[in-house]
Amino acid sequence: MRRLVYRKSRRVRGREPERHKLHVAKGDTVRVIRGDSKGKEGKVLRVYPKQFRVVVEGVNVVKKHKRATTPQGESGIIEFPAPIAASNVMLLDPKSGEPTRVRRRLDEDGTVERMAVKSGQPIPRTR
Repeated sequence: MRRLVYRKSRRVRGREPERHKLHVAKGDTVRVIRGDSKGKEGKVLRVYPKQFRVVVEGVNVVKKHKRATTPQGESGIIEFPAPIAASNVMLLDPKSGEPTRVRRRLDEDGTVERMAVKSGQPIPRTR
């Protein structure tokens, strides 16, 4: 009779998920180009590079029923913006205010600068 052999787990243990290189950063103004909130603009509140997701102010607002953790605590329905895929947002051009793709350019002092493809203008980092 043959011994029962279990298959190896497909999940790799001990390895951290990879971080995606994102074209947006916290504080950028973006426009949603796909999904239920298409056309809305807002500021990026939070970035999740491991999940390739961003939280945009006023976009994908969901309701959550919160129970009071203590007898004196507050309970009720709270609204907050949920993360959306980073591929569904585009950075706004600083010159025209239209959505644009982003290029990276190495400055003379060695720092990486983001450039708008449409106008060629540098996009400043706001934090």
